[in-house]
Amino acid sequence: MADLSAFPITKKWPATHADRIQLYSLPTPNGVKVSIMLEETGLPYEPHLVSFETNDQMTPEFLSLNPNNKIPAIIDPDGPGGKPLPLWETGAILIYLAEKAGKFIPQDAARRYETIQWVMWQMGGVGPMFGQLGFFHKFAGKDYEDKRPRDRYVAESKRLLGVLNGRLATRQWIMGDDYTIADIATFPWVRNLIGFYGAGDLVGINDFPHVTRALEAFVARPAVAKGLTIPARS
Repeated sequence: MADLSAFPITKKWPATHADRIQLYSLPTPNGVKVSIMLEETGLPYEPHLVSFETNDQMTPEFLSLNPNNKIPAIIDPDGPGGKPLPLWETGAILIYLAEKAGKFIPQDAARRYETIQWVMWQMGGVGPMFGQLGFFHKFAGKDYEDKRPRDRYVAESKRLLGVLNGRLATRQWIMGDDYTIADIATFPWVRNLIGFYGAGDLVGINDFPHVTRALEAFVARPAVAKGLTIPARS
C-alpha cells in the first residue's frame, strides 16, 4: 500500500484506501469536474468532503496541498515514475487524468491542443464570469441597488454562451463526435448557471439551443449523474 504520510492533509482526511487517488473536494461546478472525470475514466479514487461551512479549505492541512485554498485537489499515489503526485487546478487535473487513463483527450497532437484550448477557455472565461453573475444574481450582490456590475456579467455570460452555441451548432460535443475533458470542464458551469444560480431567463438561455441540447446529453450520462453528487455533503 502506498505511503501518503508525507502529506499533512492525510492527517485531517485519513486515507482508507491509500492506493487510490485521493480527492479533496465539494460538489460545486469546479469540484464535480474531477469527480465526473474519475467516474468517467473508472480510475479508483477515494473522495473526501472539504466543507466550506467549517472553512476546511483554510486549514493548514488543506493549504499544505493547495496553498491557493481552492477545491478540488488530488493526490495520486501512483503518479509519474510511481511516485505520489499532488495536484490542484481543475484544468491541470483533467489533463493529467485524461493522459493517465488514455481517455477523453485526443491522441492526435493538433486535436489534443485544440481540446486543451477549450479547457483553458472554460477556466479563464466561463467559470469566472458565470461565478460572478451568480454572486450578483443569487448571493450578496443581489441586494446592491446599482445593477451595472450584474449587467456587465450578464452580458459577458451571454457572449460566452454565444461562443459555445456557435461551436456546438455543427457538433455533438465541443470537439465534435468525441466527448472530451472540454465538455467535462464546461457543462457543470452551464448547468449551475441555469440551475443553482437560477439565471437562465436572465441570460436568455433559450437563445442558445445547441448549448441546452448538449447540456441535456451531458447530464444524461451515468458517470455525470453520479459525479455530480460526489463527495456527498454530510
